[in-house]
Amino acid sequence: MDPIRVLVVDDSVVVRKIVTDVLSADPDIQVVGTAVNGKLALGKLEALKPDLVTMDIEMPEMNGIEAVRAIRAGRNRVPIVMFSTLTERGASATLDALSAGANDYVTKPANVGSVAQSMESVREQLIPKIKALTGRPVAGLPRPVAAPVAARPPAPRTAPHKAPAVLVVGSSTGGPEALAKVLPTLPASLPVPVLLTQHMPPVFTRQFAQRLDRLCALRVVEASDGAPLLPGTVHLAPGDFHLTVRGTGRGATTMLSQGPPENFCRPAVDPLFRSAVAAYDGAVLAVVLTGMGADGRAGASAVRDAGGTVVVQDQATSVVWGMPGAVASAGLADEVLPLDRVAEAITRHLARATPGTPPQPAHLTLATGARR
Repeated sequence: MDPIRVLVVDDSVVVRKIVTDVLSADPDIQVVGTAVNGKLALGKLEALKPDLVTMDIEMPEMNGIEAVRAIRAGRNRVPIVMFSTLTERGASATLDALSAGANDYVTKPANVGSVAQSMESVREQLIPKIKALTGRPVAGLPRPVAAPVAARPPAPRTAPHKAPAVLVVGSSTGGPEALAKVLPTLPASLPVPVLLTQHMPPVFTRQFAQRLDRLCALRVVEASDGAPLLPGTVHLAPGDFHLTVRGTGRGATTMLSQGPPENFCRPAVDPLFRSAVAAYDGAVLAVVLTGMGADGRAGASAVRDAGGTVVVQDQATSVVWGMPGAVASAGLADEVLPLDRVAEAITRHLARATPGTPPQPAHLTLATGARR
């Protein structure tokens, strides 16, 4: 198999050197060129025809966001991974780049003591994303699916089907833009609260919650520990914390923890799904959106085993059909739908709630994973 051809775009000679050396050391990757700004990168795209571009954000002449917009305006769908700083400004700019059409991002090494540590940080973050976005196998993760495949029919239920009293949704790579399309189409009158887990670092989740809040009729907040779950509010898992549901005598509340990462992630989708099953006796509607890896598969299994319902995004509309594909290929998906039909499915399943729903407050738990 031919190596993955990568164009590295960054105005820092040090960063270009680190990224080029790290990528060139992997036998599956070939750095075919570099550029010091977005304008020069645009000029090299046609000649080099890279399989993927790594893009800095702050550069002279044409910054990374402007470059992404220009690339997408030319109908070029080459995967783009942004390099971002772990700051409020960096998080905001990264979300702008994702909205403009970038596929994913990595954070630049910060407060590291040596070039070797910086290289290791880049290696751990960037190489799995490059391989996932180009359909290559990633060590420790399920092999991404390159060609369209049929999802397995849902396995027979082992428990009576239950009308949903809570919804859980999970996503990772491509999740921010997927959520920005799904959540704004849900009505303010949605009869359940929402808990949302997106694989994102600290700072980014706060910015993302604020952006979603501006887009949605629902209220969107970064989750805090012990908050009551009320209809019409979306709770987004904060970076570096698992978000789960805790049942109490006064109703369900949020719970944050820094337990061990699951599926290489914290926050992770599986803990949220499992906790929703426990808190609502299986009366769960689970949604798994685009993302690399298999986070959410074990949780989806728990949902169906307890009588809940699972909906996943289809391969054609997923940036990476890792997480939803893992659920669908395991026969755990009741529906496999294009992204533009997911919101309709949510409202349809919630409308089917019956008086037989367990006597607990209704909730919508939404878990999305984009960071891996």
